[in-house]
Amino acid sequence: MELRHLRYFVVLAKELHFGRAARRLAISQPPLSVAIRQLEDAVGARLFDRNSKEVRLTPAGEALQTSATLLLRQAEEAALQARDVSLGSAGRLRIGFVGAMLYRGLPPALRKFQAKHPAVRVTMVELNSGEQIVELLHDRLDLGFVHTSRMPAELRHVLLVSEPFVACLPVDHRLARRRTVSTASLRDEPFVLFSRSVSPDYHERILSICAQAGFRPEVRHEVRHWLSVVSLVSQGMGVALVPSAMRHTALRGAVFRPLEEEVARSEAFCVWRDGPENAVVQGFLRAMQVDPSSAA
Repeated sequence: MELRHLRYFVVLAKELHFGRAARRLAISQPPLSVAIRQLEDAVGARLFDRNSKEVRLTPAGEALQTSATLLLRQAEEAALQARDVSLGSAGRLRIGFVGAMLYRGLPPALRKFQAKHPAVRVTMVELNSGEQIVELLHDRLDLGFVHTSRMPAELRHVLLVSEPFVACLPVDHRLARRRTVSTASLRDEPFVLFSRSVSPDYHERILSICAQAGFRPEVRHEVRHWLSVVSLVSQGMGVALVPSAMRHTALRGAVFRPLEEEVARSEAFCVWRDGPENAVVQGFLRAMQVDPSSAA
């Protein structure tokens, strides 16, 4: 049984006249008659009673008419959905992100993308960089935003953000009134630090900034999220070095001051699987103003 046979059958069932049905289908009458006989053979039942005066549906034909109409509609919808997915206007998009991306343009890009692609179902999950890479490799994410440039060969990535670290201090800290702060001036302070197990890159980068200033920080608290870092600092639990974007958290009790010296920068990368182009992913990259051709 072919979709062509069902389409011919549905038209004939509406017209109940071989000549009119053939004209609607833009074919001659003999091929229509052959197709109906083939369909009846495939079904194993007579679908039409016909004589020289009229054509009528049999009970079997009436039963098939409803199902055939539904099947043809579903086939058309499936074809339209496949086309929309290929064009990036429908489908799904699974995004992983590190928390700092909430302050680095991800929410407005998501709103922009959804306005242009309302039929795309977007799901987002906050994961650390290592977790995202695993999920991407296992096809459980389509796109990720991570803190590391160390990627498996199966993934492509592009630098999205490069910004300075700043000192994050309690509002009543002795250095809070200064316009800038040297890293060395934090030598004797208790630090709130991003956990090594969550982001080895960030953990080591902050330690290296302190080492460059001639000291190893006293790490009092290790947490999993940048927002947790700022929150603990705002409650007087220590000081921290955080990406500049975290100034937008607007948490009361914390202030942010530029560092006086040039240090390693905070970087974020957009990452996706290598392979055939995914139109939905490409659409979101455009919303993030990312050029896929520059990806490593």
